[in-house]
Amino acid sequence: MPSPPHLHPSRRTLLRTLAAGGTGLALGPLTACAGPTGAPGPRTLSLGLNRSLVSLDNKLNQFDAAVTVQRGVRQALTTIRPDLSVAQVLADRFEMTSPTTWTVRLRDGIHYSDKRPVRVEDVATALRLYGKVDGSFIRGLFPELPTVERVDDRTFLLHTRRPVPVLDRLMANILITPAADNRAEELRSGVGTGPYRVVAANSGTGEYTLTRNPHYWGTPPHVDRVQVRFVPEESSRVVGIRSGELDVVDTLTPDSADQLDGLPGVRLDRVPGVRICQLFYNFRKPRSHPLSDARVRKALTHAVDGDALIKDVLTKSAVEAQGVLPLALEGAVRTGSYRHDPAAAREQLRALGADGMRLTIIWESGEFAGDASVMEALVEMLRDAGVRAQLKQFQPGGDILAWRQGRGGDWDVIGNGFPGTTGQALTSLQAMYAGTAEDDKTGDAFMGYVKPHIERQLSDAAEETDAKKRARKLNAAQRAVWDTWPCLWSFVPKTVQARRDRVTDLELAPLNCYDLSTVRLEG
Repeated sequence: MPSPPHLHPSRRTLLRTLAAGGTGLALGPLTACAGPTGAPGPRTLSLGLNRSLVSLDNKLNQFDAAVTVQRGVRQALTTIRPDLSVAQVLADRFEMTSPTTWTVRLRDGIHYSDKRPVRVEDVATALRLYGKVDGSFIRGLFPELPTVERVDDRTFLLHTRRPVPVLDRLMANILITPAADNRAEELRSGVGTGPYRVVAANSGTGEYTLTRNPHYWGTPPHVDRVQVRFVPEESSRVVGIRSGELDVVDTLTPDSADQLDGLPGVRLDRVPGVRICQLFYNFRKPRSHPLSDARVRKALTHAVDGDALIKDVLTKSAVEAQGVLPLALEGAVRTGSYRHDPAAAREQLRALGADGMRLTIIWESGEFAGDASVMEALVEMLRDAGVRAQLKQFQPGGDILAWRQGRGGDWDVIGNGFPGTTGQALTSLQAMYAGTAEDDKTGDAFMGYVKPHIERQLSDAAEETDAKKRARKLNAAQRAVWDTWPCLWSFVPKTVQARRDRVTDLELAPLNCYDLSTVRLEG
């Protein structure tokens, strides 16, 4: 919500205040957090997440740190390594044997934590049920979900109508569950093939207890017990890691990282990120609305001082996006840049009959580090361009999903983070920008983004089996997307987490997750 008139500081004053940890503008109340309450035992790894883990499934809930926990319990046929290459997990063969067919073989002897064997039917059921979830983040990554043809007890074929040359990467996101237990919804607990099993779960508080799976088919994990806790307040996560009550905390702002850097007993992990954070426009507006005009969307971008946000609010913990995707993703290209010019924003909006606009900006707390500070600064920047904005902040586990799908309420701009889960530009582009009118009937078109000419370009690129031709087509498609001005502003955060020095062999990936099974506790 906007602040009272007597609290309107200049942008420079506001940015300095925010960088120092002030709040600047009034917001709705944050979720209270009591903070960590006790040190973990010598064989227990304690994780403090900045967002609530509402399930151990990933059909809808796919923020970065959640992947670490979810894949500790459930596994996929393949995975994406920290170097962004693809590796086999439940499969020991995953090979394209024709442009529209992949031959897959399950590993011999793999089974779930209750000793049931993994069957071809489980894979077929998982694919079918992922396709039945409205608004599924994972479903949006696939140009189409493959069908399964059983060959024998371990071997099957994955068929697609059109070529999907990165299907081995996409299948890293389909977590396998026994067919009899699976449902077309997020599973709160249950049986998996992973190195850990769930012994306690509270999706309301985001707290889970995992213990070593005694029947794990692979190399046993080194840690006996993992305690997962939702700690929304960054200050509480910092206190927890300093005191030793938390072993690992994710998504730190630079201020918190500076507090912890060089502290005895604490180490910081930093890797380049492949997540893009966006101030994405609502593309479900009627044609009569100013935001349905790409010229208005572009004019509004001139109100945003990206350099100041990077330097003074995000304190150089991110870089301004130079395209529609992080450039670290394979196939991503530079397509343009944002230009700060509030006078030009005023002039262009007036010429387009869109002066005096009022915007509603929504986001979920914890969507990215420093989210509230960015939003508060944004209100002041828009005001300088003659645009009034109000903020609506959702708490984790709230109903922002319904708003994203067009079922909750009206909004104009959403703060959103989108991870590069496959290491490939293609799949992120498909998920965000290849939506169709049919997809949007179920809320599956990303923020209502439906541009038939873009969808055709991306579908053509997605079906191209020649890597060089595919790269050229993706290049053109990304430039076409940029020209629609989908974002008021966007940036790529650097991935930073903190851990106690007793935690070793933790390899943080650019996807902002890691393999729980390799982590060790010393001392």
